[in-house]
Amino acid sequence: MTKTQLKNPFRPGAGHMPPYLAGRVAETQDFLHLIDQQTILENMVLTGLRGVGKTVLLDTFKPLAFEKGWLWVGTDLSESASISEENLTIRLLTDLSVVTSNITVSKEQVSRTVGFGELKEEVEIKLGFNFLITLYNNTPGLVIDKLKNVLEFVWVCLKPLEIKGVIFAYDEAQNLSDQAHKDQYPLGVLLDTFQSIQKKDIPFMLVLTGLPTLFPKLVDSRTFAERMFRVVTLKRLNKDDSRDAILKPIEKHPLKLSEISVELIIQQSGGYPYFIQFICREVYDAFLPKIAAGEEPIVPLDEITRKLDTDFFAGRWSRATDRQRDLLFLISRLQDCEDEFTVQEIVDLAEKSMPKPFSSSHVSQMLSSLCDAGLIYKNRHGKYSFAVPLLGQFILRQMGSKA
Repeated sequence: MTKTQLKNPFRPGAGHMPPYLAGRVAETQDFLHLIDQQTILENMVLTGLRGVGKTVLLDTFKPLAFEKGWLWVGTDLSESASISEENLTIRLLTDLSVVTSNITVSKEQVSRTVGFGELKEEVEIKLGFNFLITLYNNTPGLVIDKLKNVLEFVWVCLKPLEIKGVIFAYDEAQNLSDQAHKDQYPLGVLLDTFQSIQKKDIPFMLVLTGLPTLFPKLVDSRTFAERMFRVVTLKRLNKDDSRDAILKPIEKHPLKLSEISVELIIQQSGGYPYFIQFICREVYDAFLPKIAAGEEPIVPLDEITRKLDTDFFAGRWSRATDRQRDLLFLISRLQDCEDEFTVQEIVDLAEKSMPKPFSSSHVSQMLSSLCDAGLIYKNRHGKYSFAVPLLGQFILRQMGSKA
């Protein structure tokens, strides 16, 4: 075997495109349906736990949008975008200017634009950031008035170019929130702006990606968000798709996996794409030296599990206090802990198994703190789930090692 043939084909990482994207056919069809809308009635929220492949899937949507004639703008939404309405506006205009900067504005269009006086015949203006921010600053009114005016003007310039529309795609959108204590409502401005321009038949569409806390945040900010978005929830891969994610990347690789190894990886990964990539990467890193040395390769499952615990779970686990860890251990013993659970289920188990059980109010308070720590989240139906995939199994391993 050559050195090239023995390369490890797997690529775990935050948002790294896997060598083969398994499953996600239904979710892709949902996106294709949305970009076929003549009038934007629905936007998209793509949500799920970390490790399910939200960022990767969002990246695959981009070329599909291009094929249909859409422009695509966006990036990760950091907490800084939530500091103020102005910060959010700068974020949007900066991203929009990337795709509009080569579009020339006619003298007649500019002369009709708020804040621009008479221009010389030879002046040529393009829709770059400086133009957009100048137009924004010279528009009277509130932030939302200014932002809507800029977006409406941009569409006037784009429409003759036979562009279908513009998709504003933002990852990590759960970071965006209103700041009522500062009288700043960037999330509200975003939703109000896009609802308004879409009602004017301007095809600017939002595609927001984030953790399961994202959609409740949108609805808390503006109740109409419930009707404004189609929520697509990414879950773990089924067994067949997990198998494809493991086997498709190694179809032409000289080193194959046994059926027993494949089953072990499927079981250990829980069907989460990131864990499949992580485990397979470690398996091949362990296999390749053994093959070179003429030894029989085996899946070092215990070693891989320890490395996964250290690399993925340990940092999150360290955020919990000792008392919170006791509660998390109790939760991990619930039958459906990896799906969802209630305060009452936790209290019932505590009464059966603990000499000093948790009270209902104490459980509620601790769950709230764990939500703030990013270990638990509360869905819109009042039930809770782990915010980290397979966290329950990790907790059981941790507590078992102390027994």
